[in-house]
Amino acid sequence: FLDVLRDCIDLAPLHNPPNLMGVEVCLEVFGKNTPNIGVFDNIFHINIPSKAFLYGINYNYYEKYRIRKYGFHGTSHEYVAQEAARILKKPLSCLKIITCHLGNGASITAVQNGISVDTSMGFTPVDGLIMGTRTGEVDPGVLVYIADKEHLNVTGVANMINKKSGVFGISQISSDMRDLETAAEAGNAKAILA
Repeated sequence: FLDVLRDCIDLAPLHNPPNLMGVEVCLEVFGKNTPNIGVFDNIFHINIPSKAFLYGINYNYYEKYRIRKYGFHGTSHEYVAQEAARILKKPLSCLKIITCHLGNGASITAVQNGISVDTSMGFTPVDGLIMGTRTGEVDPGVLVYIADKEHLNVTGVANMINKKSGVFGISQISSDMRDLETAAEAGNAKAILA
């Protein structure tokens, strides 16, 4: 099981390594006979229809590599949807809502009758909204162009889109909105833009 998780590190490089470390520490501290339970937050998005989860690339890549939109932040979106129903005093099964997960990672999800029908994150947590250090949605041609101009290999592109972009990349200050607000109040144009 841990080998499968290790094989997925490249899909979520900001999340999977520390989560794997947590499992490994638990196994070390509590022993290998103590059960560990993995909660994968993309399970909430399992019912997204193919018209929403397929990318406009050759269908063979979906069949061969399972390239599709998986979505993330599902536990958060499910909770927010349930809370919205509670606050509205309406059954979740009767609502059409948009849930927002806003933080250093950010996503939005369309929830219809309690089921995720579309979400902004895709194959990896990079897609969608601009985030703390991740690009969010970007024309793939931009990545090819930058990789060519900056002589970046695949690892360099992955580092750029996961760790050096988003509001950090725009502001060139921080991925922390508190820092950006302070800099914006001081008149920093890039912080204001971010």
